[in-house]
Amino acid sequence: MTAGMSGRYRWLIGVVAVLVIVYVSITSVRTKGPGSRGVPVGVIAPPFAAPLVTGGLSGDVNVARRAGQGDAGRVAACSIHRPDVLTLCDLYRDRPVVLAFFTTAGRCTGALDILQRVVATRPRVAFAAVAIRGDRGDVRKLVVEHRWTFPVGFDRDGVLADLYSVAICPQVTYLHRGGRVAGTSFGMLGGRELAARVDALAAGADPAYDRDRGQAQP
Repeated sequence: MTAGMSGRYRWLIGVVAVLVIVYVSITSVRTKGPGSRGVPVGVIAPPFAAPLVTGGLSGDVNVARRAGQGDAGRVAACSIHRPDVLTLCDLYRDRPVVLAFFTTAGRCTGALDILQRVVATRPRVAFAAVAIRGDRGDVRKLVVEHRWTFPVGFDRDGVLADLYSVAICPQVTYLHRGGRVAGTSFGMLGGRELAARVDALAAGADPAYDRDRGQAQP
């Protein structure tokens, strides 16, 4: 009797262990971190107002959706209209937007040079970039040396890295007019690849979205 019960308990423990493994696996898939996904397609991009690296305004990025949100901002980000501030709502009000997130690493610098070449021939689309943390002086120097004509904001404390689930440098978010997210691409893109995504955006189309890799596709 004792041996039989012991065998049954061992069998039961084995079954429970298998079920736990299955549960953990399913949960891991469902709760995979947003860092590999960017902002979900179809939602309105989180609003923000970031100091331009080339301006004299200092401080953290305002990410408040309404007035009086404490650390997020005393006023709504979309209510800020200044020449020394990159306000996302102002960009997507009339045009689709290509928004790049980067650091001062060399690879990211090359990606923004590619972005600059596309900017010159796509006037129907607004382009902007945000530097995540780092040294503001270094970013300002890059803007001047590389002659980037698009506005570059500075995210001093990295709040936009969280809101936009920035996982890799560079990361580019594509927004339709009005701010709806069309897709996100991760890592280095060639000029043709980037131009294809921008052209689709300008035409009002959604780039195909690869949900396994979380990347916009031409």
